[in-house]
Amino acid sequence: MCRWMAYSGEPILAHDLLFRPQHSLIDQSLHSQLGATTTNGDGFGIGWYGEGSQPAVFKSIEPAWNDSNLREVTSQLRTPLMFAHVRASTGTAVQRSNCHPFRHGNWLWMHNGSLHGFHDMKRELVTAIHPSLFPDLEGSTDSETLFFLALTFGLTDDPFEGVARAVGFVEHTARSQGIDDPVQMTVATSDGVSTWIFRYSSENRSRSLFFSTEISTLRKLHPEVDALHHLSEETRIVVSEPLRDLPGAWNEVPESAAGVIRPGRDEMRNFAPIPPA
Repeated sequence: MCRWMAYSGEPILAHDLLFRPQHSLIDQSLHSQLGATTTNGDGFGIGWYGEGSQPAVFKSIEPAWNDSNLREVTSQLRTPLMFAHVRASTGTAVQRSNCHPFRHGNWLWMHNGSLHGFHDMKRELVTAIHPSLFPDLEGSTDSETLFFLALTFGLTDDPFEGVARAVGFVEHTARSQGIDDPVQMTVATSDGVSTWIFRYSSENRSRSLFFSTEISTLRKLHPEVDALHHLSEETRIVVSEPLRDLPGAWNEVPESAAGVIRPGRDEMRNFAPIPPA
């Protein structure tokens, strides 16, 4: 399994997000407290939105805690929206193309979890990807396949529905092959303006996921924490594990839920797969 973090708000130095917190994502790559595995050392990746028309990605198969290039790059990188992911492979190869986040056009996607029985379902799932998207499938992971299925089923028009239809298709395919409880996922995806998050599993026992409390509320609760005074009102952070032990700072995303973070308006709703017609 893996650990990930999504940030949106005023432009912030990536280094401050990845390295400074007490239980930062870099610390989680070695000492995960809530994940299925303690160590997440099978590569890492960051994706961010900046000056270009598409997001940039920086990935490596090195462990995040041991990559000097990551520290070097993030010390000069300032962005209003960033994804970061540390990987623990569930069986696919440790190679750059299998590191998250995945990118297609102006969309980013990252996933913690697995598609149980992916090896047996792979042909059916991959061949369901729209022909116009198929050539851009680079790696061999279930995570990237789920991304391209969501794109096929309408992610760019309605992310809530696109992901629900993709998950519904995976579960339908699994049932046809006698595979139980195929989907385990916490997912984040973004178009550079809004970020959508999902927490779901077929067995109703999803991996951990948390979102940050509004900054104005946190400042009132913890006026002594200097870092809070440097964050904008629009700052939102979604994490697999809390970045520090600060009472009132983190809220668990409910089981079988999806949400969207966008300037001025956030939303949380129930999530349920949509099976094929």
